[in-house]
Amino acid sequence: MTEDIQSNPAGSRIVAANEAVLRQYPFDDTRDMDDARRGFLGTADDPRIRDAEGRVVWDLGAYGFLDKGCPDTANPSLWRQSRLCAEHGLFEVVEGIYQVRGFDLSNVTFVEGDTGVFVIDPLLGVENAAAALALYRRHRGDRAVTGVLYTHSHADHFGGVKGVVTQEEVDGGLPVYAPRGFLEHAVSENVLAGTAMSRRAAYMYGAALPRGERGQIGAGLGQTLSTGEVSLIAPTVEIGHTSQEATVDGIRMVFQLTPGTEAPAELNIHFPDHRALCMAENATHTLHNLLTLRGAEVRDPHEWSRYLTQAIDLFIDDTEVAFASHHWPQWGRARVETFLSEQRDLYAYVHDQTLRLMNQGLTMLEIAEQVELPPALRRAWHTHGYYGSVSHNTKAVYQRYLGWFDGNPAHLWEHPPVEAARRYVAFMGGADEVLRRARTSYDEGDFRWVATVVNHVVFADPDNADARALQADALEQLGYGSENGTWRNFFLMGALELRHGNVGTPTNAASRDVIGALTLDQLLDSLAVRVDGPASWDADITVRWNLTSGDAVTMWLRNGVLTHVAGRGSAGVAPDVEITLDERVLRAVLLGTMAPADLPSRGAATVTGDLGRLIELLGHLDAPDPDFAIVTP
Repeated sequence: MTEDIQSNPAGSRIVAANEAVLRQYPFDDTRDMDDARRGFLGTADDPRIRDAEGRVVWDLGAYGFLDKGCPDTANPSLWRQSRLCAEHGLFEVVEGIYQVRGFDLSNVTFVEGDTGVFVIDPLLGVENAAAALALYRRHRGDRAVTGVLYTHSHADHFGGVKGVVTQEEVDGGLPVYAPRGFLEHAVSENVLAGTAMSRRAAYMYGAALPRGERGQIGAGLGQTLSTGEVSLIAPTVEIGHTSQEATVDGIRMVFQLTPGTEAPAELNIHFPDHRALCMAENATHTLHNLLTLRGAEVRDPHEWSRYLTQAIDLFIDDTEVAFASHHWPQWGRARVETFLSEQRDLYAYVHDQTLRLMNQGLTMLEIAEQVELPPALRRAWHTHGYYGSVSHNTKAVYQRYLGWFDGNPAHLWEHPPVEAARRYVAFMGGADEVLRRARTSYDEGDFRWVATVVNHVVFADPDNADARALQADALEQLGYGSENGTWRNFFLMGALELRHGNVGTPTNAASRDVIGALTLDQLLDSLAVRVDGPASWDADITVRWNLTSGDAVTMWLRNGVLTHVAGRGSAGVAPDVEITLDERVLRAVLLGTMAPADLPSRGAATVTGDLGRLIELLGHLDAPDPDFAIVTP
């Protein structure tokens, strides 16, 4: 997509709303920009990072337009945040600790040891991480990597690992640290629901949007996702408890385990010799997500705030700088303590006020409209909802405690979107009448209502060009006014696909390495969620896999459910087919890279029984659709 795709200017009401933002907040406060530029040592000569085929996976110059003044088509607060996130290059945090920022959605940190350099969170893409390491070495010398650490289980913090080390180096003893539960969560999140998450992430990060004042200007946490190779090397050292210590190449580290905060498996790191505290993704310059718009497990803001209190208690007296795997550091003990305390209060307030209003009988939609941060928190730039938001975070808290149902029986058995849409449109006098009234609402600046109402026309008649156009126009205006980067991207991606059709999913974190890291149990679980239940109601198939290692796995398809157990299964139940093979070959069959019919001819397995039954079982698996529709039925 290019900047010349169809788009409209900002309407007068959005222009006025954005001008009001300029008057509301202290845009003359330059401390964040000073911090974001502090310690700058240099950046890449070539702004384009390419993969092995020459394809551009990251462009450091793509956001140069942010140097201009904020246009009418962007919320000035988000424009400011994006300008800060677009600062790129190698920066000194303190002597011995360096970050490359702006080379991906996240930051990579380099900590110098006695002989080499320890790498923390090697970005999302292999190519990006390699470019960051090359930049570091250009300024700090050709130091060997002596270890790697993943602070948590999200792909933008481990996917570039093979850009800084090889599997052979790790097999030879180079340590890879991670919090307890890292591998399980890293691979399960990106595989079991990975297709749906990746498609929604295309909206969340706006990867297909043009970069520019009417398109993608950032995502609040960073600019966007890179599109290179996602790799994974399994950790070799597990951090299992708070106050656990480790020394690598003379670098002393004290860990704080923070499960259930920003990720199911996460940790913070204190470097006592540097008086530095790495907060992973637990304290950044934004209100983070409690439930990310791409989808994930709902996070626990109560525990999140508690762990921030614990971090202050454990480390503040020996800390002069705090940095994270996104955004820029904070220097000075007092500033760090204020920053962490305000971040703590932010998550606690959203949690506690949502619970208070829940217990007064308000629904999630009502709570989202009512909760407002205290003035002291609103005045701090780092509490703004650039990535998460008060609105969707309160809904996440509600969901965590009460689920999707608001208790009103009228909402217990509603029609699905298309059927409901057809009825709504008929009740409202037909599509023409709905659009006539919606255009009036659009002219009045009620874009939220237009998006709600016209959505019914689009779902009742997805070929209605007038409805698609008006819906796109309304979503576009909502995007122009959004302070939240991911909301802007969702609105503008919706407008893009309504106007130009489905653009698909540009980034998929379920890479070969991630899938290869699945345990056999996880791999079989990933097949179970692909079974076409109705088509397999009458199937009754049992397959036993005898591994050359001596282990066995038995799986059966019955009642539309694929079940598996370790071992030979129920005593006395003979399998339809029994196959002896190496686990590597079994994985190839389950992943579809080797056809079951080829097993005997290739000498890859010994088969007893009817191989056709295995082929029949695998035939009941659906293929996921990575490009499913979102703004249309």
